[in-house]
Amino acid sequence: MDEKVIAAARAAYPAGRARITLGAVVHDGEIHPDPLVGIPFEMMNRHGLVAGATGTGKTKTLQLMAEQLSRAGVPVFLADVKGDVSGMAAPGAPHPKISERASATGYAWNPEGFPVEFLSLTGKVGAQLRATVSSFGPLLLSKVLGLNDTQTSVLTMVFRYADDRGLLLLDFADLRAVLQYLSGDGADELKEYGGMSRQTVGVLLREMIELEAQGAGAFFGEPEFDLADLMRCAPDGRGIVSMLELRDVQDRPALFSTFMMWMLARLYNTLPEAGDLDKPKLVFFFDEAHLLFNGSSKAFKEQVEQVVRLIRSKGVGVFFVTQSPKDVPADILGQLGNRVQHALRAFTPDDEKALRAAARTFPKTSFYDVQATLQSLGTGEALVTVLDRRGAPTPPFATHMVPPAASMSPLPDAEVARHLAASAQVREYAQAVDRHSAHEMLQARARAAADAAAAALPAQPASSAGGRAPAARAAKEPPGALGKALNSPIARTVAGVVARGIMGALLGTATRRRRR
Repeated sequence: MDEKVIAAARAAYPAGRARITLGAVVHDGEIHPDPLVGIPFEMMNRHGLVAGATGTGKTKTLQLMAEQLSRAGVPVFLADVKGDVSGMAAPGAPHPKISERASATGYAWNPEGFPVEFLSLTGKVGAQLRATVSSFGPLLLSKVLGLNDTQTSVLTMVFRYADDRGLLLLDFADLRAVLQYLSGDGADELKEYGGMSRQTVGVLLREMIELEAQGAGAFFGEPEFDLADLMRCAPDGRGIVSMLELRDVQDRPALFSTFMMWMLARLYNTLPEAGDLDKPKLVFFFDEAHLLFNGSSKAFKEQVEQVVRLIRSKGVGVFFVTQSPKDVPADILGQLGNRVQHALRAFTPDDEKALRAAARTFPKTSFYDVQATLQSLGTGEALVTVLDRRGAPTPPFATHMVPPAASMSPLPDAEVARHLAASAQVREYAQAVDRHSAHEMLQARARAAADAAAAALPAQPASSAGGRAPAARAAKEPPGALGKALNSPIARTVAGVVARGIMGALLGTATRRRRR
């Protein structure tokens, strides 16, 4: 191999620094057997992108990075959309292909399993994740419900009303109660906020029913997941890998991608300023990141950009994993300092345009034709550029990735069940809690109003034996819109609540103390 290439790689990735090892330099089809290429731990909070076409090795790169972070004592959160990385809990098994890759890269491979906690939006394959509607907020909830700008503004207004009136929005039952009250008996109370149409309320209620049918009722409520549980280490000092298992909800991408964004925003609000650290406090991997941004509003994208830009100072790194850099909005892409770009394919004119755009984002290099290299990379190879200690991007180098230490096959169901049975975290969040909140408060108000109305009715004269029969008792007054709303079976089963959202998180929404 050209000695100039090796010398440039050694200068870009000096020895002796704690880092994630990615792989060995590839040039003109030749692999240099020395795993020089890596990302310094101190630069992992500068965020990054792992991209590439389907089948090029993105998931294995994610696993490789998560393993080495855990080994260094850094907790990791990642989404496992297809169950592909659940095998991190078990050591890898020797295989000729692993041996071949380790030999080609000069990497000392040893099998190793890692401490994993499984999390779940349904509670079926991990600890039950829950969030109150209030903390989720109008922007994120609007993203999940697929609302337009007008409907989002109405939802924001309802949140504001609930805050001003002290109505706790914990689950969908609370949100439904407030919506139906404000579209009926309580409509006059909205005049100072601007009002809302019954048609818009109808859309919101229908979307909530649809979301509940997808299982959302399980994760809106309490106890809310304590994000401190994401930042734990195992007794041996390795960082715990919190793995959000999404196999049972992978057909509901807006649901899980937005929930992950909620977690990130809450972390920003919760963590103190940390400055520059030798290694991050936590690294967050957004797999299938395009699902987060598909169809999202401008306001939502602005909030994501703000969180990503500011959370670096809290010691948290964020990596987006997706098929193409164009899946990530440009303003957010500009915040991602570390790039691991697997092969891109150009089968259509749009693909070719995306390929040229991706090639232009890499630093200039005399060693590679970047556009041609991106098309010629093999499985398990990537073009890598990272930030050095000065915060400057390194020249890009084609890299043959080293093999992960843990199993690259999904963990068998029996092993997953064993992990869940032994997990204290699963037991802690298993039982839902139903506190007195907006639904119960409005229900009590309706009963009090009914009792007051009954007490105000004039007393009926007693009947006499020889006199006329007393007038027939007035028929019971039919319930108003509020009574109907609060006593309907649907209202009592749809879980939901709303209050501040990402904006609230960024502006400092108080964080409830953890229930013990």
